[in-house]
Amino acid sequence: MAVFQRSEPMFNVPPVVMATVGVLLFVHGVRMLLFDEAQDVEFLLTFAFIPARYDNGVIAGGFPGGVGADVWTFFTYAFIHADLLHIGLNIAWLVPFGAALARRFGAWRYIGFLLVTAAAGAFAHLISHLDAMVPMIGASAAISGAMAAALRFVFQAGGPLGVFRGQGDLAAYRVPASSLAATLRDPRFLIFFGAWIGLNALFGLGTVAIAGAGQDIAWQAHIGGFVAGLLLFNVFDPVPGRRGDARPSR
Repeated sequence: MAVFQRSEPMFNVPPVVMATVGVLLFVHGVRMLLFDEAQDVEFLLTFAFIPARYDNGVIAGGFPGGVGADVWTFFTYAFIHADLLHIGLNIAWLVPFGAALARRFGAWRYIGFLLVTAAAGAFAHLISHLDAMVPMIGASAAISGAMAAALRFVFQAGGPLGVFRGQGDLAAYRVPASSLAATLRDPRFLIFFGAWIGLNALFGLGTVAIAGAGQDIAWQAHIGGFVAGLLLFNVFDPVPGRRGDARPSR
């Protein structure tokens, strides 16, 4: 029956997205099931993003991992989550937006894009939390970047959410994207962006709480990832733009 065709993207999450979900669950499972409290603290000090790591005067001797961790924690923090609610919410956002991006970019560009937007989110958190000792964890900044990138093409005519969408084929994910300027003027983007900013503001101000006690929402990192996703989309996008659009030569 046509409804069960393998080409239907809605029921065909790209393997690289499923692998991403698997890695997130694996890391969380190892922490919860295999590590004792001391081991988990050591793991967080080594792989979570901690702004104080970049202030040599905060802790004599520095953090575990040394210079290498100064680099890898810009990325590894995104694989760590606080609890099942935290990881569940991130997976719920990752699957639709990550799938759209993976279908368009392919596996390697998708992976590279998520890593870059994760690093952008960490940098935004760093400059807004200088010398903070509290670790930042979670894939939200990278997912925010994927969300921003997806908004560059999902509303286009013939795209996944366009008025003239096709019958579920992958071509819907390969339509030429709108320019950044056009995206920023699109009412659909502005409505989505306004709602997303408002939600982050509620979490950031503590008006809405979804995490446990002592777990703050790193909304600056979310915004850093989102802005990076918007600005860097063209660098990663393999689909030629419309004639007249300013895009990098390939």
